[in-house]
Amino acid sequence: MARAVVMQWRKAERVRLLAARLALPADERRRRATAIAGHLSQALGDLRGLTVAVYWPFRGEPNLRAWMEEIHAVGARCALPVVVQRHAPLVFHRWRPGAAMASGVWNIPVPAEGVEVQPDIVVSPVVGFDPAGYRLGYGGGFYDRTLAALARKPLAVGVGFTASELATIHPLPHDIPMQFIVTETGCRPPAAHRWSRFRFDPLPPTTTRRP
Repeated sequence: MARAVVMQWRKAERVRLLAARLALPADERRRRATAIAGHLSQALGDLRGLTVAVYWPFRGEPNLRAWMEEIHAVGARCALPVVVQRHAPLVFHRWRPGAAMASGVWNIPVPAEGVEVQPDIVVSPVVGFDPAGYRLGYGGGFYDRTLAALARKPLAVGVGFTASELATIHPLPHDIPMQFIVTETGCRPPAAHRWSRFRFDPLPPTTTRRP
């Protein structure tokens, strides 16, 4: 499929999926976000001493702020993405509960003190995703650009709602897949990998997932 056709298709799918996500009742979004947080904890296991970049929820994204507080309480370092400029990689600024926040691009809150950190894990919201782990975002290419630019590659985890799954996003050469996707119904792939502190280890097909 030609690039121009792919981009037009993605634009239409983005509009459709965002409308469906925003149409969910707030209580239902909270319920699904709680389930996603549980699956993340199970999949990632012990996060003490690791830097985990999450995100501040925007346009109906799963709200993981409570999960950020939980992992901070057990010794993880949390960070939030910051847009420096258009067509540039994101940077990640240290976040902790109660931190002073400032208004960033699109009025998304970012840490006011601006201490830049390098993440071990990047939890990225998705508008849509496919079984190969490719994510459909808002179209700015920020996460793909960031993951490509980082010298020390983090574990990249996408999060979204199950209903956002597509047969394919028709990946282009610049697209970078997530190692796995977490939804309210579990992890995709469900039992193919295990995260073990700075490594992502394949498991035998018959082995069940463990944190």
